[in-house]
Amino acid sequence: MLNYDIVIIGGGPAGLGAAVEAYEKGVKNIVIIERDKYLGGILQQCIHNGFGLQEFKEELTGPEYAQRFIDKVEEYGINVMLETMVLEITPERIVKAVNSRDGVFQIKAGAIILAMGCRERPRGAIMIPGTRPAGILTAGTAQRYVNMEGYLPGKEIVILGSGDVGLIMARRLTLEGAKVKAVVELMPYSSGLTRNIVQCLEDFNIPLLLSHTVIEIHGKDRVEGVTIAKVDENREPIMDTAQYISCDTLILSVGLIPENELSKQAGVELDPVTGGPIVNEMLETNIPGIFACGNVLQVHDLVDNVTAEARLAANSAIRFIREGEFGKSNIAVKAGNGIRYVVPQKINVDNLEKRIKFRMRPVNVYNNATLAVKSGDKYLLRQKRQRLTPGEMIDVNLSKDILKNANPKEGIVFLVEEG
Repeated sequence: MLNYDIVIIGGGPAGLGAAVEAYEKGVKNIVIIERDKYLGGILQQCIHNGFGLQEFKEELTGPEYAQRFIDKVEEYGINVMLETMVLEITPERIVKAVNSRDGVFQIKAGAIILAMGCRERPRGAIMIPGTRPAGILTAGTAQRYVNMEGYLPGKEIVILGSGDVGLIMARRLTLEGAKVKAVVELMPYSSGLTRNIVQCLEDFNIPLLLSHTVIEIHGKDRVEGVTIAKVDENREPIMDTAQYISCDTLILSVGLIPENELSKQAGVELDPVTGGPIVNEMLETNIPGIFACGNVLQVHDLVDNVTAEARLAANSAIRFIREGEFGKSNIAVKAGNGIRYVVPQKINVDNLEKRIKFRMRPVNVYNNATLAVKSGDKYLLRQKRQRLTPGEMIDVNLSKDILKNANPKEGIVFLVEEG
């Protein structure tokens, strides 16, 4: 059996960031396990710019951002196992994996950092009626075809869902000569960043149809068109608003799901809202010594935030290796009115050094609202926010001194107050 102080599962931005941070903080016996044939994860197919503004104070493409960390991994001589599939993680921090070189093998880890990222929600998850022709694919698959394989998936395209990848692909496909006829969004607001709506749709005169959905797909061998309709406040189609749009491709950008099959196998408790692990202030799961960061924990808007979260996970793993188990979390963190979820979901103030960053998403669009943090009837914080939207993650920094005022029995609640 191999032995490593820290085993990192996933070689995307979260795994790379955690590995570099751990090495720079003095833990050298690290391994990154990645099932693909290269490091960098999804960043390798994100050839558009907009990455690194927080982390490097300059605008980079996805591959450029990833390469900054890959270069450090190579410089530091951090162990990397590519084309290696993790089969199982146990609560005792035994990792079973397989590859073509070594066969099946096991690793005993001092700490494990989960950094497996997320996957796209497919057609089957949203149950669109119609035939099953060629020409239906997810936004990430389309992105890989265009940016890495050199294929244009279609010429007349409808995109269902306004997630960031879908918005970016609307622009990319237009630049490659395709006609993007519409981006259709079920909700009354976009789930993407405002900058992507402006730069990818408005700048190219691509219509965004809010409160609409695809109700039927037409075509036998290849997509020939889709029928779309407005939806009511219950998200049910209003049939007399149905309209047919001819197209040869339907691209789905209908959400991302954290990749947590391994986590479940290990007995890690998952949050039903985020789909990621329930973690404490150290980003530690309910299993001591197993930590989570990046899109496997919660779906992020910006890779810079993934890197920041990876640093916290790495430093927490180092503390666990050196100091042993942390004090049990005794304060529950809850999402109140207007907030969909909060990460972390539980804390122990005594484990904090100075402050902690909570990340969350609102359930709706709010203008000139107040973001409040309460414990029982007591306000711990109130902040005026000009705009809150589900497409952009909210960060709230709270100091240890503020959190000491929380009542453990009441927990902490984040909520939106309108007016």
